[in-house]
Amino acid sequence: MDAPFIVMCAPNGARKTKQDHPALPITPAELADCARSILDAGAAMIHVHVRDDGGAHSLDAGRYRDAIAAIRDATGDDLVIQVTSEACGIYKPEQQMSMVRTLGPEAVSVAVREICADDDSVEAAAAFYAWMQDEGVMAQHILYSPEDVMRFEALRTGGVIPDERPFVLFVLGRYASNLTGEVAELDGFVAAAADDTTWSVCCFGATEQAAVAASAATGGHARVGFENNLLLPGGCLAEDNAALVTLAVEAGRAAGREPATAAEVRRRFR
Repeated sequence: MDAPFIVMCAPNGARKTKQDHPALPITPAELADCARSILDAGAAMIHVHVRDDGGAHSLDAGRYRDAIAAIRDATGDDLVIQVTSEACGIYKPEQQMSMVRTLGPEAVSVAVREICADDDSVEAAAAFYAWMQDEGVMAQHILYSPEDVMRFEALRTGGVIPDERPFVLFVLGRYASNLTGEVAELDGFVAAAADDTTWSVCCFGATEQAAVAASAATGGHARVGFENNLLLPGGCLAEDNAALVTLAVEAGRAAGREPATAAEVRRRFR
């Protein structure tokens, strides 16, 4: 049996609304219901965004605490809860890092190009990455291009990112003109990564499940969900996030890999 296949679900994101899909979970109660359904479908991790009173992207620690508490009530410890630190054109790096330090989450996604965009940001970023390492916060490093991957690996080599068990997410299609990922580009990401870097993929648009299948077959992992894609492979609207998780689990099993559990994820990265 090959290594377990980590399936994460990103059920809402920073930009979509109920107009995009009526089942998009936004409130803590909706996120809790979604968490239960994706756990039952085989997910090990949930990637959470919260919104302000007007529905806009928020990095408010209090709102995160409310969402996390609701998800924990619904799922216990059976899901790793990862919060986002995404800027979304609203937040500056110091605000992103402050939220993580205030919240102290179990897991967080961090875009290298946001937190450590240039040489001037290296010192503050290094202190932040070291703090996460010391506090046992499970970081996933978000990378949007093979160039991002090479920068990430250079930051690791230089000691800026002291992650001995790195977990990264390759994002396909975020900057494509039609917001649809090109699965063939995955090879370039993988080639740029070090052998000890554990990688996962997410893919914008209807090519999501093709990217998941490619990842499962080549030793990677996957993130699916309404943040990046609302469609089933045939082009129909997915009923809910659990439907996309189910397809990802099936792709993993087709590649000889059973879905990982939250306990297995924690043992691997903490």
